[in-house]
Amino acid sequence: MSATAIAHTNIALIKYWGKADPALRLPLTNSLSMTLDKFYTQTTLNLQASDQFFLNNAQQTGQSAERVFTYLHRLERRLQLPTKHYLVNSINHVPTSAGLASSSSAFAALAAAFAQLHHLDLTKQELSILARLGSGSATRSIFGGFAEWQTGTDQTSYAIPIDEHPQLDLQLLVVELDQAPKKISSTIGMQRAQTSPFYQTWLDRNPSEIAQMKAAIQAGNFDQIGKLAELNANEMHALNLTAQEPFTYFEPATIKLIKLVQDWRADGLACYYTMDAGPNVKILTSLKNSKVIRQRLAQLLPSAKIVVTNFGPGVKSWSNSDME
Repeated sequence: MSATAIAHTNIALIKYWGKADPALRLPLTNSLSMTLDKFYTQTTLNLQASDQFFLNNAQQTGQSAERVFTYLHRLERRLQLPTKHYLVNSINHVPTSAGLASSSSAFAALAAAFAQLHHLDLTKQELSILARLGSGSATRSIFGGFAEWQTGTDQTSYAIPIDEHPQLDLQLLVVELDQAPKKISSTIGMQRAQTSPFYQTWLDRNPSEIAQMKAAIQAGNFDQIGKLAELNANEMHALNLTAQEPFTYFEPATIKLIKLVQDWRADGLACYYTMDAGPNVKILTSLKNSKVIRQRLAQLLPSAKIVVTNFGPGVKSWSNSDME
């Protein structure tokens, strides 16, 4: 018996950067994301005599395997299912630990495969809650297009779709400047950021920024979406720089690309940047400007890897019998 699921990663345009409850992975703010088509995780679960985890065809041990099986057995207890042992095979089409939220697709796929394997008839809302227990950002990867993850309690903190099939001229260019694992994990980064004197301001501004982003999406206003995403990313990274133990995910190439985007926009080329917890920059632009930007990046940052992404779908799962 086996089950497979595919989930796509997402990029938060309005970000969460701090947990109200680390154990339940409850956020201190709402967040709003764009699901991406090019980055995804495909995970297959089988029942077997002992737990084994393979990532990209290599067996994993230690902390990464422990996180996976702690999560699966937590789901068993939560759903009052008997304890089983699993063979987990994941193919991750996301650069791991480089600020591209690889855990969002990984745990959304794992939650969906688990539900499929155990024949659970769950709504997407219920599946979003289960995914959240593995990774906060995974709650949004249950949905395609634009999705919002809401604060709340264990039973009320989940993602809701904003527009799963946007008809918007928007592309996101993922510019991979550095594929090395980040030195400061997101969990530690969030904890340290809360020591910033501006952290309360970050919390206070969230409802307004969420509302403005939803209005911009509904209106199909690309420039407003870009401005809000760039502002929110700058606010998040300002918290890191002003923490009691200041830190940054930026590398020299990150700063260079931020300045290039600002210069291009000043010259009339509509583009905006956003960043998560990592050195890589994501550029929001339109289809007509995408080619020009990619040409300039190839000239000015020849070592950077550029991936053109569009809106991605929500999670999909199936059992082995579906494929027979």
